[in-house]
Amino acid sequence: MRYVEEFRDPKAAKGVLAAIARVADEIGATKEKPVHIMEICGGHTHAIFRYGLDKLVHEGIEFIHGPGCPVCVLPMSRVDECIDLAERPEVIFTTFGDAMRVPGTKTSLMQAKADGADIRMVYSPLDALELARRNPDREVVFFGLGFETTTPSTALSIQQAAREGLTNFTVFCNHITVPPPIKALLDDPHMVLDGFVGPGHVSMVIGVHPYDFIAEDYGKPLVVSGFEPLDLLQSVLMVLEQIRDGRAEIENQYARVVPEHGNPISIAAIDDVYEPRPTFEWRGLGEIDASGLRIRDAYRAFDAEAKFGIGYGAAAGRAVVEEPEGCACGAVMTGRCKPTDCAQFGTGCTPEMPLGALMVSSEGACAAYYQYGGARAVEAAE
Repeated sequence: MRYVEEFRDPKAAKGVLAAIARVADEIGATKEKPVHIMEICGGHTHAIFRYGLDKLVHEGIEFIHGPGCPVCVLPMSRVDECIDLAERPEVIFTTFGDAMRVPGTKTSLMQAKADGADIRMVYSPLDALELARRNPDREVVFFGLGFETTTPSTALSIQQAAREGLTNFTVFCNHITVPPPIKALLDDPHMVLDGFVGPGHVSMVIGVHPYDFIAEDYGKPLVVSGFEPLDLLQSVLMVLEQIRDGRAEIENQYARVVPEHGNPISIAAIDDVYEPRPTFEWRGLGEIDASGLRIRDAYRAFDAEAKFGIGYGAAAGRAVVEEPEGCACGAVMTGRCKPTDCAQFGTGCTPEMPLGALMVSSEGACAAYYQYGGARAVEAAE
């Protein structure tokens, strides 16, 4: 299959691994003093562990797992607000399946559904629009969740609802953006980061220039990467070569998919429907300025927070909820520790009985360690 098989070629991978080892030696990277490379995207984290890349690269390279899983960075308070909406008798609450098992303070959407709430999994916000058309006597709420990758489809759905005059369709907006949390991590004096593997799907929408500040203001290299083994290995090599050469640039390894300036149609839809929130809460990072999106006043009729008076739209303000005792999701999500450093990993927190979101989401670092590390990962945690 073109654009897949050639990026999984073992012979080619051996050649790139040899080049990585050579450059790592030139830099002086060792197991004791490794080069710290953060892969921002949760999809990259899973690819690294699925293909065992963390075991194949030079021992002087350490992968730091970043906050690139939108379900994982959602604070428990937002899950509670979802459940508040879903339990209202007039509401049909629609969501992607990834969010169903993420625990709030008392329950999850899946448990709320089992208890009688009308919660339906959908594949697209257009599915939620169709439910609104078919159920004019019900309020259909779509759980708008994700980075810039999924934001355009929600924006286009809101535009379509406005054209049709659908008054029973709203979006509970939890769309967030990648650059602000990366800036927050770079501003953290305790974080040691030498370079970044940048997200491919997000960059397909926004292009590469929103990351310019990483190189210009912080002197760190970033390489936008694809998701196949050779994509990631080549991106790591490109980061190492920049470090060796004393360069800090934004490079695009994934040029076959990612245009320099992104997708103008998607960007236009986002700009039309959304504006930056003054601040938004992230799991493990707290409130970050201008890191989330909210629905503009022109589309206020489709804003669930405004219509139902919850979350940032609540008159009394939002409740801030602490992580469950023993849960290290925040620390893992911000690269401060590995999943196996958490005392609950594989014992008190499993995919069947998760304590935190990172064990549930298909992009969560804990799920990657558990799924691809298996018993070895559990033993390491013990």
